[in-house]
Amino acid sequence: MEKRGLILKNEYKIIADTSVDEVLGEYETSLMGISQAEAIERRKLYGLNELKRNTKKPWWVQLFQAFVTPFTIVLTCLAIISFFLDYQLASPSDKDLTGTMIIVVMVVASGVMTLIQSVKSSNAVEKLRSLVKSTTNIIRENFQEKTDSTDVVPGDVIKLSAGDMVPADLRIVQARDLLISQAALTGESYPVEKRAETMMNCNDVDSVTDCDTLAFMGSNVVSGTALGVVITTGTNTELGSISEKLKDKKVVKTDFDTGISQTSWLLIRFMLVMAPIVIVITGLTKGNWLDAVMFGLSTAVGLTPEMLPVIVTTNLVKGAVSMAKKDTIVKDINSIQNFGSMDILCTDKTGTLTQDDISLKHYYDVAGNDEETVLKYAYLNSFYQTGLDNLLDKAIVKTAKEKIAVENLNYTKVDELPFDFTRRRMSTVVQDEDGVKRLVTKGAMEEIISVSDKILVEGHVQKLSNSYQTLLKQLVENLNQKGLRVLGLAIREFTDDNGKKLTTKDETEMVFVGCLVFLDPPKASAAEAISALHKRGTRVKILTGDNEQVTRTVCQSIGFNPNGIVAGDDFAEMELEEKMKCVESNDVFVKITPDQKAEIVRMLHDCGHVVGFLGDGINDALAMQNADVGISVDTAVDIAKESSSIVLLKKDLRILEQGVVIGRQTFGNIMKYIKITCSSNFGNVFSVLIASAFLPFLPMQPIQLLLLNLIYDLSCLSISWDRMDNSYLFEPKRWDSKSTGKFMFYFGPTSSIFDVVTYLMMFWMICPQIVGLFYSSAFGVDKLLFIQLFNAGWFVESLWTQTFVLHALRTEKVPFVQSRASWILTGVTTFAVFIGSIIPYTSFGKGLGLVALPLNYWPLLIVIMGLYLGLVTVIKHLYVRRFGDLL
Repeated sequence: MEKRGLILKNEYKIIADTSVDEVLGEYETSLMGISQAEAIERRKLYGLNELKRNTKKPWWVQLFQAFVTPFTIVLTCLAIISFFLDYQLASPSDKDLTGTMIIVVMVVASGVMTLIQSVKSSNAVEKLRSLVKSTTNIIRENFQEKTDSTDVVPGDVIKLSAGDMVPADLRIVQARDLLISQAALTGESYPVEKRAETMMNCNDVDSVTDCDTLAFMGSNVVSGTALGVVITTGTNTELGSISEKLKDKKVVKTDFDTGISQTSWLLIRFMLVMAPIVIVITGLTKGNWLDAVMFGLSTAVGLTPEMLPVIVTTNLVKGAVSMAKKDTIVKDINSIQNFGSMDILCTDKTGTLTQDDISLKHYYDVAGNDEETVLKYAYLNSFYQTGLDNLLDKAIVKTAKEKIAVENLNYTKVDELPFDFTRRRMSTVVQDEDGVKRLVTKGAMEEIISVSDKILVEGHVQKLSNSYQTLLKQLVENLNQKGLRVLGLAIREFTDDNGKKLTTKDETEMVFVGCLVFLDPPKASAAEAISALHKRGTRVKILTGDNEQVTRTVCQSIGFNPNGIVAGDDFAEMELEEKMKCVESNDVFVKITPDQKAEIVRMLHDCGHVVGFLGDGINDALAMQNADVGISVDTAVDIAKESSSIVLLKKDLRILEQGVVIGRQTFGNIMKYIKITCSSNFGNVFSVLIASAFLPFLPMQPIQLLLLNLIYDLSCLSISWDRMDNSYLFEPKRWDSKSTGKFMFYFGPTSSIFDVVTYLMMFWMICPQIVGLFYSSAFGVDKLLFIQLFNAGWFVESLWTQTFVLHALRTEKVPFVQSRASWILTGVTTFAVFIGSIIPYTSFGKGLGLVALPLNYWPLLIVIMGLYLGLVTVIKHLYVRRFGDLL
């Protein structure tokens, strides 16, 4: 076979117009498929059937992105300025690269750690994605098997049915009522019909996606069945070429991403404004403009939260890994924030509130007695249907094999009409050994009654009178009240003169045969799960195609008391404003269509909610795509898994509750760093401005300020391993830029109060005690020792207040007593404070211009710390009382 799997754009239309036999011959295949050996050879030739859109970024791209951030660019500029002022332009005796090296260390530390976490993030997402496989039905050597979609090769014959993703670009060779959604390629919301023999001249169409005999990778089967031969795979597909064009397209940012970006640039603008002010005030009051510039630059470095990218990435990776341990696979790592913000979860009933273990309990005739004739026809319908794979048909086939001798049923399949969500029924035509053909239709009770005009009563066909309809309605209501699901079954003789194919018009004038009664028991854990989500501030809404009585009974059995129940027909008749009110006030929607599910999700989002949707069927895919968080299960149909950003390995609401908690934990730890660091930086600016205006010398030398910032920033990395108070995890969390500003203005000046207290203590008490004179004394004062001692005192006090306030502001409770940080945060911050406290006593500290502090400094520092933490606690309670939340 020549390299036929690589086709040109204009060849699509040629293949679309080519007959089925010619296409099969061109690809050296048949309806029985190719052999396994041939598949291996073709895979070597064409490669795996996969797109390259999720490939890892090259190492140099990850390196560039890690080191080129707004913060590292600012720090690099400051390092260059520091190099010129401290070394290049300084006199030989004053040349000093220490300050420049500290800034460089900060840049390298931030970049390296961001790079490490970025690589971890990529590896974690790739590993998690590998747990979620997309499969397809391939026919090889006349044997159908379900295999990984990446194994598909040109020439393979693919079996398609409702819910399947089209795994590659196909030429349809057989089709039955095939409707395919091409929204992923064309954006069209309505499905299009595909067929084996074209009814158009494909050379005249504008786009190859309009060709009615071609199906494309990325599209999905809405209804019907088909066989298709693969004409091209992977990046050579139409979707592959689109993906290649869009690979550089910017991703739409979430509220969280936007908030992070806004905060980052706010801090940079704040730094660009305040640093020049510090330089001017210091230069005017001290008279040394070189020192003033270096002090201003050091202040600018202190205002730069260069560890923010590291903190964000680390928390997201930790969140994804933690969720994986809870049987929750995160396909999109950025969806974790939305998961934590989710305040409404929409879900189907089946398999979520129920066990998803459907069994056929009864096969009633009109009198409410089990009748083998009903089971026989139900078996023939379910066994021969090849459309939507579902648990109801499996239950029927299983029961029939147990109750009747199905091996003695000499029937052959003639035709079928697959299930769709408009008709809500499916039909098969079977022929017995005498050549008699019968149409067997199964579906929603009201739909089956609507296409029937006769009824089978004790073996005799009678008119389906109003009295019989009333009897059937009463029977169904009684069964529904017990939580049982009921389907109707009808038959009629079928004639297919002149090769007439089965159509929906044939589903009429049928004979009602009986009812199929199914049980899907409620989950014992459902009540607990809904209660747990409710306590977490997540309201559950049920969106189901089942009827009101069954849904109401299931709700009652699990103790779920919905605010209201609305039927799909009633919802459809409402005006827009009435619908908006309806989705807000009601918790259960029954007998709704897939489009209505999506509409309800969109409306809830428009009402300001963060909406999650849990689904596993083809009828859920559109709603999942419209939700803020699409949630699927590993056993879901391909289109559902493809539409989701979160995949559950178990269909259990309790797992969702655990995922919600982890999402909020991740969000909370990120907000700790942002808010506490912003307020700390804001307070430092006040302190620096006061010192610059009133002290006759610099409160801290530039090199000391840089070292202080380095120690503090490194200690902040431990926030990623902190825990959140349980009270924080009970409400959905959303990004609020205004709250960061409020936090800054409340807690920033608080630290400045005790900085000023430290100034006064050092200037009027500690330094004069050691030096023997006040700084303003006319003669005999060792001003250098006075300044070094003052610098050392504020260096240590600043580190203590900045670091220990992390413990006070990480919780709304009393720190260390009612709420304790993780041992990692406690250990790292304690170690940072210890290192900073001993530096003045070392030769390294002496080289930085620091001197040993007297013993009486420490009791005073402890008193200042106690008063500071006490005042922070008081203000914290006032803040929470006024604004409701701390973080």
